[in-house]
Amino acid sequence: MRRLIDISVPLQAGIASDPPGLLPEIDYYTHADTAADVVSFFPGASVDDLPDREGWAVEWVRMTTHSGTHLDAPYHYSATMDGGVRAITIDEVPLEWCLQPAVKLDFRHLPDGHVVTAAEVEAELDRIGHELRPLEIVVVNTAAGRRYGEDDYVSRGCGMGREATLYLLERGVRLTGTDAWSWDAPFVHTARRFAREHDPSIIWEGHRAGREIGYCHIEKLHNLESLPDSGFQISCFPVKVHAASAGWTRAVAIMDE
Repeated sequence: MRRLIDISVPLQAGIASDPPGLLPEIDYYTHADTAADVVSFFPGASVDDLPDREGWAVEWVRMTTHSGTHLDAPYHYSATMDGGVRAITIDEVPLEWCLQPAVKLDFRHLPDGHVVTAAEVEAELDRIGHELRPLEIVVVNTAAGRRYGEDDYVSRGCGMGREATLYLLERGVRLTGTDAWSWDAPFVHTARRFAREHDPSIIWEGHRAGREIGYCHIEKLHNLESLPDSGFQISCFPVKVHAASAGWTRAVAIMDE
């Protein structure tokens, strides 16, 4: 018997799911709103000819490919991957990357803005007694997970640094995920650090690791607290948007019971 656990957020307008300028907008049209549109396809018909005078429910959505729970393609991070070859877009991501056994790293205790190191990843894997295998999906549970939709969501949680990301990729991981807005530390914290250090290498360092080894990651996961450390699979096939940097996904954890 299998148990399916939804680890995706709902795509919702009017909440703090993204920084200003990137928020999705959704217009909802009810059956009554669209009844005239339906009968316009059928000359001679009137709204009274429809059951209960109902048309169809439909929504108009304006959003980026990075709205809601989504899978980033290597092309999002750079024009190149794997040391110089053309970065693949979301419609080119190997499907086998998107359905694999998974492991969860629990970093909820780390402070907002903290940049996770390779040593911290290794220590967490030791704590849960897990040795990474190629193509396993690694998801990171941060303090941001419980704040989705709240005003501080975008600034909450730790982020994965270049060193930590490469630690995973060098062991064959090709798909990772986080319940935070970004795989990297929240920009507000990185901006403060940059103002102090003036080191450009810290900007988007976890993402930019894909220039060396191409990989995908899921952002805005949800409900990771309900998952065990290991012993489950994740399915996260992205919508096939032509030549795009990301695709929306209904990420689901699959557990055998």
